[in-house]
Amino acid sequence: MRSGFVTLVGRPNAGKSTLLNCLVGAKVSITSDKPQTTRLRVMGVRHLPDAQIVFVDTPGIGKPVTSLGEQLNETARTVIAGLEPPDVICMVLDATAPLGRGDRLIWESLPAGANTVVAVTKCDRASKAQVAEQLAAAAEFDVGAYFPVSGRTGDGADALLEHFVAGLPEGPAYFGPESVTDLPEAWRVSEAVREQLLARLGDELPYSIAVRVTEWEPKRIRCDIAVERDSQKGIVIGRGGAMLREVGTAARRELGLGGVYLELRVRVEPDWQRTPDAVARMLAPEAPVSPE
Repeated sequence: MRSGFVTLVGRPNAGKSTLLNCLVGAKVSITSDKPQTTRLRVMGVRHLPDAQIVFVDTPGIGKPVTSLGEQLNETARTVIAGLEPPDVICMVLDATAPLGRGDRLIWESLPAGANTVVAVTKCDRASKAQVAEQLAAAAEFDVGAYFPVSGRTGDGADALLEHFVAGLPEGPAYFGPESVTDLPEAWRVSEAVREQLLARLGDELPYSIAVRVTEWEPKRIRCDIAVERDSQKGIVIGRGGAMLREVGTAARRELGLGGVYLELRVRVEPDWQRTPDAVARMLAPEAPVSPE
């Protein structure tokens, strides 16, 4: 048996979560075209006949402007600081965006001598010239291997996965055969709701939204959606509650919650993403307590 950990790092919206889901072969982390979609360290497990790879998705590291942004950066940097051989780092670069200062800062933060590979993602959206240019630019990082890949279509993913498997040391299975992630079920539900909101809202509002499962019963799950202002509350609810109904229906379908009532409520938490205590509470993935 071979096993090991592969940590995905990169700038916000580089395609890490889409690549994670592709490599795991299951929906583990929500995806969106909005930055700061991933807010926790998320583990996804790929089970193979004679190996197990634990992929670790981290929030994108960028320039923070709120307490939320600072916490996301800290989460990613804490994961990076804890890496040690034989763990592998997969630095994810967006083929549709030029290599920039943010990428170089992330590279400089990696442990010296770390086993690192580069994955150039979104190759299905980029031209061949863009992909070639990004691969050439990434050569400055002088890593062990470079892979063009599309997390959305899966092109190039098999070669990347084979590379990881070939470098795995002998070791135990860290997760049981049915496990694909380490996060609790309640977090999966809240993230599915947030993903549906991200898909339907504009560019500004997603940063102000947090979703928490607050009650859990066999046939009823309640999610509280936090926004920062009263005007945002109306947008999330929609005319006559249309937005909430649409989001709830889509989330139930995504999660396969047949026969379970998914109750969505919206409340105002003024400037929560700029308040460290509120950010910590919103990002805590603990399971909810069933009402008496």
